[in-house]
Amino acid sequence: MFETIILMMDATIRVSTPLLLACLAGLYSERSGVVDIGLEGKMLGAAFGAGAVAYITANAWLGLLAGISVSVLLSLLHGFASISNRGNQIVSGVAINFLAAGLTALLGQTWFRQGGRTPSLPDGGRFTEIVWPFAEQVRNIPIIGPFYAEVLSGHKILVYVAFLAVPLTWWILFRTRFGLRLRAVGENPAAVDTAGISVVWMRYRAVIACGILCGVAGSYLSIAVGSGFGVNMTAGQGFMALAALIFAKWKPVSAMFTCLLFGFLDAAGTRLQGVEIWLIGEVPLQVFQALPYVLTVVLLAGFIGKAIPPKAAGIPYLKERS
Repeated sequence: MFETIILMMDATIRVSTPLLLACLAGLYSERSGVVDIGLEGKMLGAAFGAGAVAYITANAWLGLLAGISVSVLLSLLHGFASISNRGNQIVSGVAINFLAAGLTALLGQTWFRQGGRTPSLPDGGRFTEIVWPFAEQVRNIPIIGPFYAEVLSGHKILVYVAFLAVPLTWWILFRTRFGLRLRAVGENPAAVDTAGISVVWMRYRAVIACGILCGVAGSYLSIAVGSGFGVNMTAGQGFMALAALIFAKWKPVSAMFTCLLFGFLDAAGTRLQGVEIWLIGEVPLQVFQALPYVLTVVLLAGFIGKAIPPKAAGIPYLKERS
């Protein structure tokens, strides 16, 4: 039983990593007042860019840079449509999702002729596990050893980046001048503008931060946990990250625990697939995949109260002219 728990914890961390990165990405954007349902498309574009460049160059770091670049370009496209031109932010996000889904499949088939996939990555094209000091030596120590060797050690570097981004995001948002201005733009952009701070520039910086984190999330899927890009490999994780963001009420630490919960449900669904449960029978995998969304609705409706987004979220800012 203890071994099963350790394996579940290890799988939970691995599965929740892209959710956490995408959730923090949406946190920056929505705290500035820019609703972004294009997280899925940015992750997918980043996964393709990272997988393609990592295959061509056999360098995982160049793949990561390419993935971030693709995601930031999509973020700037979203910013141009919704910030500069004051377009509908929901429509812009949906367009990015469709654009990424179609373009990645088309380019993948055109360039590699493998049904939209990239070939398996060569040596050096993937991030490898980081083994902590003395992990093998302490593995046989009861309780502490397996936890240290399996749960804490042996993950890709992007996993540690994701969890270190949580306290960093908290510090940026709540302990820096930039974070104060970012939150103010999301609550009352007119007051920020009156103080001489550019609302447009603050929101662009927020969507760029969103693009960087989405780029890391998508790259993780193709060059860390996977060995190349596959068509629609994000499989709705961007939407799940949005559900986690609402569940966590736009707070970074709460977002981490929510993503861990969603990751646990996903890992449990994979592990319990085909297993007969007493009085229930075999539970379909789709039940576990739907649980994060069901939990979000149920808990927000009856247990943790109403999730109130930033007041200016989704509202284009039009500077008043004197």
